[in-house]
Amino acid sequence: MGFTLYHFGLHTWTIFCLPALAFAYFVYRKGLPFRVSSIFHPFLGDRVNGPFGRIIDIFAVLGTLFGVAVTIGLGTMQINSGLNTLFGVEESRVNQLILIAVVTCVAVISVASGLDVGIKWLSQINIIIAVALLVFVFAAGSSLYLAKGVIETTGVYAQWLIPLSFWNDTFGNTGWQGTWTVFYWAWTITWSPFVGIFIARISRGRTIREFVLGVLGLPTAFSIVWFSVFGLSAFDIEMNRGGGLVEEVVGQGDIPGALFAFLTHYPWTTFVSAMCIVIVIIFFTTSSDSASLVVDMLCSGTEESPTRQRVFWGITEGVVAATVLTASGVGGLDALQQTIIVFGLPFFVIGFFMMFSLVRALQAETAESSGVQRGRRTPLSARSRRLRRQHRRSRGPSPGGNGGNGGRGNGNGNGNGKRGDDALEP
Repeated sequence: MGFTLYHFGLHTWTIFCLPALAFAYFVYRKGLPFRVSSIFHPFLGDRVNGPFGRIIDIFAVLGTLFGVAVTIGLGTMQINSGLNTLFGVEESRVNQLILIAVVTCVAVISVASGLDVGIKWLSQINIIIAVALLVFVFAAGSSLYLAKGVIETTGVYAQWLIPLSFWNDTFGNTGWQGTWTVFYWAWTITWSPFVGIFIARISRGRTIREFVLGVLGLPTAFSIVWFSVFGLSAFDIEMNRGGGLVEEVVGQGDIPGALFAFLTHYPWTTFVSAMCIVIVIIFFTTSSDSASLVVDMLCSGTEESPTRQRVFWGITEGVVAATVLTASGVGGLDALQQTIIVFGLPFFVIGFFMMFSLVRALQAETAESSGVQRGRRTPLSARSRRLRRQHRRSRGPSPGGNGGNGGRGNGNGNGNGKRGDDALEP
């Protein structure tokens, strides 16, 4: 459980939080367009509108496209496995391509209807069904065991968080970290601009402290509960209820079918499995339509754009997903993992520069707000100088006579009074 939360807990949401905070700051605070290149304005200046900025944006668009395409590919494999379990539908590339076409069509309709209609409704439906599934597994399983396990898992995660952050499989050299950890976080990184823009849009008006606590705290807490309930339920099945999950996943290598093998140990198996298929379909549909909207924003730099552009990107994601899945051949899962690792590498490098860029911008604003920049007082802005002149004219000559010539006067001309414009001092 410690390893599971290491991959799906705080580290994952930190990867999402960084670009989300950067987007929120540079777009809403600095008024820059919705592009990844805008985040590098402290380094590149106006060159973000030139070739360097375009290269960054191209990588962002390609990474998002392939990240979502791999997600859709993995999702169709799981949907196909569920349909095979329930209705005997053959697991084949042809059926998976048909599923991609269906998901793409629904996603295009959703993105064409707008953020507040299709995407919003589908997302809310998905959340409700997912939470209902969580409650069902908790109530129909060993509830007391799971309740105690959630608390203990939280402690295990807190205990392992720092050691696992430095773990790199040096002594064991099993290769497991390379095949799973690197893949998963490369996948997460390619999603970071996509998720970051959405988080930034719903967080406008928050302070940085509120933003960071909200993005890191609440999702991590829910992840702990979710993976504790499902993970510990799997342990309970293996130890106390006949087992079979390890053989399904490890022995037979049927990773897409693991969820449906898990549900065979619960009542109403067929109905609940069908609901899980609906959850997976809606999840990947909302991923596709949301990504279409975000990719369009990354290309146009604006929040509003013609519907035909969003439809174009929705269709493009489906075509890319179908192409990647078809080209992956027999070793579909391995091929998809390698694809996402390749596209995740540039984002990994961009993420490092993103950190320094955000820190540099925040330091500059802090220095400006405190009136100190590079060891000297910051010059007044044109607006501040204009307000100062108006203030002086409204007060008239200093009552201190010649004592006001030096900016001081206490009314007797002896130069001990305060400056009349002291309230506007930066």
